[in-house]
Amino acid sequence: MDERIFKPLGMTDTFFNVPKDKLDRVAQPGTPDPETGKIPELTDVTQQRIFLGGGEGLLSTASDYMRFALMLANGGEGNGVRLLSRKTVELMTSDHLGPALSQGPNFAPGPGYGFGLTVAVRTAPGMSGYPGSVGEFNWGGYAGTAFWVDPKEKLVPIMLIQAPGQRLYFRFAFRGLVYQAIMD
Repeated sequence: MDERIFKPLGMTDTFFNVPKDKLDRVAQPGTPDPETGKIPELTDVTQQRIFLGGGEGLLSTASDYMRFALMLANGGEGNGVRLLSRKTVELMTSDHLGPALSQGPNFAPGPGYGFGLTVAVRTAPGMSGYPGSVGEFNWGGYAGTAFWVDPKEKLVPIMLIQAPGQRLYFRFAFRGLVYQAIMD
């Protein structure tokens, strides 16, 4: 990932194992979970990790995360380098579930969404309880990180928080504020 993604995009502060001299920059959860009253425990990043999963565990900065999100928004090209073909990004951001599998109370992206390759994809207008456009795609992390790309509105918002118990509240509040700020 370092050679094929991080370096070409100029992502200098994204790691599975944070260098010791950068550990003091890692955000920690600061408020208790409203349901448990306890500060949530997150992965101990001071311990060397062996399993480096592509779908979880990266630590990054807002500027690095934005470089990655902008690459996706730009059809696979970022920092003057093509990492993914336009057709690969189209495949990633197309619904692969269809209506039969993207329904029910436990479907995580919620009504009006399907799932592509690694991202939730908005498939229908008006079904979701929060604003967005058909074709928007997004991903959210356990501790509260979130980003989405809305090609119609030309938006690429990111949010980096460490609040696992409150992540959905903050994601939906942030999303609402972003769309309310659009002044046509």
